[in-house]
Amino acid sequence: MPVATGNSQILTEEHVIEGFHKFLQTALAQAKAEKLLDADTLASAEADLMVSGPALCLFFGALRSTTEPPSVPLPRSRSDKSLEPARLSKDTCPPAFLPFLQVWASSVPAIQKLPSQHQHDLARIICNLNPLSQPVYSGLGGIAADLRAVAIEISQRRTFQERYQADLQAALDAGQLGRGTRRGSSATAHFVPPPISYLDRAPSLKAESALTIIRETLFAALADVITQTPSLARALQTDPPRAYFSSVALAILEVALTSLTPEGGVRGVLGRELTLDDCPPPLKPLMMELAALGREAQTYATEDDEDAMRLVGEGRDIPEPRMERVRKVLESGVGYAQGDENGDEGRRSVEGRAVQFSTRVNRLALTMTGLPAFRSYAKDVFDVLGSLG
Repeated sequence: MPVATGNSQILTEEHVIEGFHKFLQTALAQAKAEKLLDADTLASAEADLMVSGPALCLFFGALRSTTEPPSVPLPRSRSDKSLEPARLSKDTCPPAFLPFLQVWASSVPAIQKLPSQHQHDLARIICNLNPLSQPVYSGLGGIAADLRAVAIEISQRRTFQERYQADLQAALDAGQLGRGTRRGSSATAHFVPPPISYLDRAPSLKAESALTIIRETLFAALADVITQTPSLARALQTDPPRAYFSSVALAILEVALTSLTPEGGVRGVLGRELTLDDCPPPLKPLMMELAALGREAQTYATEDDEDAMRLVGEGRDIPEPRMERVRKVLESGVGYAQGDENGDEGRRSVEGRAVQFSTRVNRLALTMTGLPAFRSYAKDVFDVLGSLG
């Protein structure tokens, strides 16, 4: 395999962003052609599409990479007058994007080694579709989790959110001219940052009451999170969308750990409780996922305690608890998991369960922050976070 060479000058963030979105449009169009995504899904711009879209881009990029270590040739920017296209590699990557590139590069060999049918299954898993091959190759879930973890972080960037509707529209328009559409027109992508929620209609009184309990409970947890995590207060000045999203994800984790009843309800502020039975149907999937996260977190805590007792008995060091690793990934991003590959039992491996758990929390945060009840209070949330910092 060729060695990544070329100009080692650090690329500008704008050049990388421009190239990524060109690749993203191609990836979405290819996914539509391969029936991984249909036109209705692209047009709806549902929240998970903010994850599966860039994850597909990373997947197709891995298939195209031909160098060692992995790198990507970028389309020429509008201001680029050089004869050869720039190449995104570990030597030319802007510092802000280096954690993303490192995680992506670590997945490239595994993706390229897969048989073609398993590569197709991986693309289906990224799009939340069932794999076709039986038995299912066991390594696909970990690879998909890595790509989706990076994709979630990309989706948090305001530059991504501002451009994503154009990417979706380009994919919808691809191949449509004169092919069964009146005057060559296509569907329209309905994407507004932050992501549109499935609760677009005015909520009923029951739904509004449930939303209020959930919102107030999360806002109370946000206050705890920001006071306990000074780095988020600093990030509000440099990258507000990222800091807000990380704070919401950490608040969701806090609620899952401390505010759930054994039956899966939420104990709100001032003693108010929201049970699953009282929750309106559109909100039940969120409540069920929150309860599932709480149960899994408790399982992790029990396993960590048992492992700690065993290791103490063997005279060995006790590794960092899994929930602490989850908090660090939510706070610092998936690049944190790349930090110490020699840690005990691969504790910072991007293939670990801590990163997969963090991805689930982040996905729930994407949906939560898309609810109208949260969008309408976004400014107030930022004001509160800023004052606490």
